[in-house]
Amino acid sequence: MARIIMGIESSCDETGVGLVRLHDNGAVELLADEVASSVEQHARFGGVVPEVASRAHLEAMVPMTRRAFETAGLKMSDVDAIAVTAGPGLAGALLVGVSAAKAYSAALGIPLYGVNHLAGHIAVDTLQHGPLPTPCLALLVSGGHTQLLRVDDIASRITELGSTVDDAAGEAYDKVARLLGLPYPGGPPMDKAAANGDPKAIAFPRGMTGPRDAKYDFSFSGLKTSVARWVEGVERRGEEVPVEDVAASFQEAVADVLTAKAIKAAKEFDIGTLVISGGVAANSRLSSLARERCEQAGITLRVPKPKLCTDNGAMIAALGAHVVAAGRPQSSLDLSANPALPVNVVSV
Repeated sequence: MARIIMGIESSCDETGVGLVRLHDNGAVELLADEVASSVEQHARFGGVVPEVASRAHLEAMVPMTRRAFETAGLKMSDVDAIAVTAGPGLAGALLVGVSAAKAYSAALGIPLYGVNHLAGHIAVDTLQHGPLPTPCLALLVSGGHTQLLRVDDIASRITELGSTVDDAAGEAYDKVARLLGLPYPGGPPMDKAAANGDPKAIAFPRGMTGPRDAKYDFSFSGLKTSVARWVEGVERRGEEVPVEDVAASFQEAVADVLTAKAIKAAKEFDIGTLVISGGVAANSRLSSLARERCEQAGITLRVPKPKLCTDNGAMIAALGAHVVAAGRPQSSLDLSANPALPVNVVSV
């Protein structure tokens, strides 16, 4: 008998509520995905303000829940289990979602599953492309995370091969966008500017690519600083900054490093499928370069549609469905948020 899983996401600045149907054969069907973003409230600060995000989650949680059930044509009593992001993320923001999920679980008398936000970004791909082959490789690229992961079982076995040692890729985008006078969040406006620029105009450095560097770790702080110094030099000479060329050259450096390391890992571990997810997965150059290099290497590339790449409740519901299907233990009602939850802990 098919089961309905509700997912709640509140790790940062999006309040997401998703509903999926877990079929008897293990297939997961998306029924509703409703998201309220507080990004406009953070834009004037140039980044996410935790207190503002927490308040926005409080205000949006019930409306998003109601809208999700209306979209799916379901009642609360139809839900068989609830999954919620337990971490990583902002402590206050996470607590709003966890508290809501615990309340619904207790009121409905159904199981509660605290799950990992990062694993959710991988699991969401199954809503579009079906079951994940095992093992597969996942490149998670967002404002707060840049990680290369080996996935042997989405419900229980995820191994980190490498991660960023400083700025995440999305964070670097935001900072460079600010340098160039582009709006926050920086990803979309940078991508748009880069479309009209020359990616070879400026030879920005490729961080963590030396022979002595950790081969699957990432670093974008040096790249960000290099852009800043280059722009300062142009302004010091009284010249106009070629925003489009800077954006294109920066974007090329980021996409080059991300895809090169992902392909290298896939070859080393003999993994035939690469999944790219997270907000930066929607970047046009990252997706096109990944597609080009995967084709050359004979690797299958899977990238969820942009709406599924950003933070949302559907990804948490999808992961919850896989955890339920695998028979993993449910969480207790004293579940607490863990802002530093490691990616290898899929459910708590």
